[in-house]
Amino acid sequence: MGKRMGAGSNKQYLLLDGMPILARTVRAFQEAAFIDAIYLVSPEQEIPFCRSEVVERYGFSKVRAIVPGGAERQHSVLNGLDAMEGIAQDDLVLIHDGVRPFVSAELLRSAATAAGEFGAAVVAVPVKDTVKVVKEGMITETPARKQLWLAQTPQAFRFGLIRAAHAEAAAQGFLGTDDASLIERQGGQVRIVKGDYRNIKITTPEDMILAEAFLKGKE
Repeated sequence: MGKRMGAGSNKQYLLLDGMPILARTVRAFQEAAFIDAIYLVSPEQEIPFCRSEVVERYGFSKVRAIVPGGAERQHSVLNGLDAMEGIAQDDLVLIHDGVRPFVSAELLRSAATAAGEFGAAVVAVPVKDTVKVVKEGMITETPARKQLWLAQTPQAFRFGLIRAAHAEAAAQGFLGTDDASLIERQGGQVRIVKGDYRNIKITTPEDMILAEAFLKGKE
């Protein structure tokens, strides 16, 4: 919903150099030759706007459906998985934040390749800063930085694996921090794919400034 952005519209529809953030994100998938279909998940009341102002306006022919979201992100992902048609258990699914518009085709392919080999993969980058574990305002631990990574998206999976993990979580009322955590809680292994520090998630006004700087750097 973009509450931290402080804007009048949801963050994914804010214009970045004249183009909605979501449209820039979808374009990355549209232009990747190995992506067969795209499913967008949106608040139900925004589906007509998403269809007209993003999918139709920019001619995204790979978009198969715009699916109503749920109360939490995890519910929305499950709705998206359930909407997919003609998909086999071993087919690959990439789950991506609509407000990460700088994902590259190379990163999408790397995530998909890793998921094909290992079943599950997460794009991530090593942390740059020292991380402190805090309890009641006091530091309790300083984990070794070399062991810490910041998860990004896409997160890629074999369809059958992630669908089953979501179904189990839903049945047990478990909410994970991301899709990979649902595989982890089952004892499954998730491969890390080295990400890109430019693959930012635009959630605050400061992120918009950084995103505009990235675009200017391409000129």
